[in-house]
Amino acid sequence: MMLTGGHRELLRFGRFVVVGGANTVVTLAVFVLLAGAGVGPLDSTVLAFVVGAVNSYLLNRRWTFDHARGGLSSGARYAAVQVYGLGLNTAGVALAVSQAGLAPTAAELVILPVVTASTFLLSRGWVFRVARTD
Repeated sequence: MMLTGGHRELLRFGRFVVVGGANTVVTLAVFVLLAGAGVGPLDSTVLAFVVGAVNSYLLNRRWTFDHARGGLSSGARYAAVQVYGLGLNTAGVALAVSQAGLAPTAAELVILPVVTASTFLLSRGWVFRVARTD
């Protein structure tokens, strides 16, 4: 079945969201295992985030972005996008809580789609450099 450019991008975005969900499960599982083994919470958080980010990079490179070229430069760009996403998420939640008076969970739900869309676009256009299809 041939997909049009728009349908291909929608499928790609759907895959990106699935990978994000899988990444959340992997990150949480690693955190629980490390914390259960007596590793401190901060160290567990950092290590779990790194394992999740590597998992996410590999899955996105292979599945979401159709075996895009990998390597050190795309890995570094992916890490930069992850840091950007973390910063955007943190700032967005902080603003939504302090300025809009939202509860933290509601703030997270409001900012998460913005973070997901922007990290997808950066991953598509900069990390994995997908050519436009439309």
